Amino acid sequence: MRKIILALLLLSSVVFLAFRFLPIKKTANVIAAAIETPSLINKDSLTIQTRVNVPIGYKRVDYVKGSFEDYLRNYKLKLFGSKIINYDDSEYYWQGGHIGILDIPVPKNGLQQCADALIRVRSEYLWDKNRKDEIGFKFTSGHYCSWTKYAEGYRPKIQGNKVTFHKTASANRSKENFYKFLNLIYIYSGTLSLYNELESVKAKDLKIGDMLIKGGSPGHIVIICDEVINEKGDQLFLLFQGNTPAQSVHLVKNLEDVSISPWYQLKDEAVIPVSNYTFSSSKFVRFK
Repeated sequence: MRKIILALLLLSSVVFLAFRFLPIKKTANVIAAAIETPSLINKDSLTIQTRVNVPIGYKRVDYVKGSFEDYLRNYKLKLFGSKIINYDDSEYYWQGGHIGILDIPVPKNGLQQCADALIRVRSEYLWDKNRKDEIGFKFTSGHYCSWTKYAEGYRPKIQGNKVTFHKTASANRSKENFYKFLNLIYIYSGTLSLYNELESVKAKDLKIGDMLIKGGSPGHIVIICDEVINEKGDQLFLLFQGNTPAQSVHLVKNLEDVSISPWYQLKDEAVIPVSNYTFSSSKFVRFK
């Protein structure tokens, strides 16, 4: 009996100190972050769709097999518990915000940061579907750079904000050259260029493949990779992200609402905390 009383006294002291020395919201988040919802996570599954269960009362939205939406939903994951690794092989300092690592290599050059990771995923999908002529992105300067022209040997000449393209290399349509093209895009494109280039979307029209973006330096971007809906029409979404420094692309938890984590409710013009970044003055966009 004495041991039970001592244990209760110790527990009450810990709770008191937590609320005494941390802001209330911060304390709640710390406690919430330590709670998992096992019923929504399948730790032995290796795709986004099979890793995360559907909340009670919801069902997954159907998409055409082979579509970009289907491609993202079924993206391969590494073993549960895999860590976020930076481009230089060091461990990212915070491992508490994800429930899965996507099977996407991280180049050692450090270029594949948040926007770049999503540019890669989109470009690889188009490559795999033999839609290579659709691969291309605008630089932050506004100049469009296409894989088709790059493969023909055209390279940008950049002088301040002026960009011109000249044929200075031999034609090369190999997969190896494709990744060199992506490295070029990573250098001259980013959240600001995607923010300005891509079509805006309202929350009520969101679907898999749409992105939440804050353009700038620094900015940030995450992509919707799964979607469920209930009878009322309420939608929930899964999100994954790359990050800065360049690191493992990962499926994020919802640290603000552990009752539905890792699912998110997304609204227009809302303040939306995602992992270690909080979106405000941001918008939703869609790849062309």
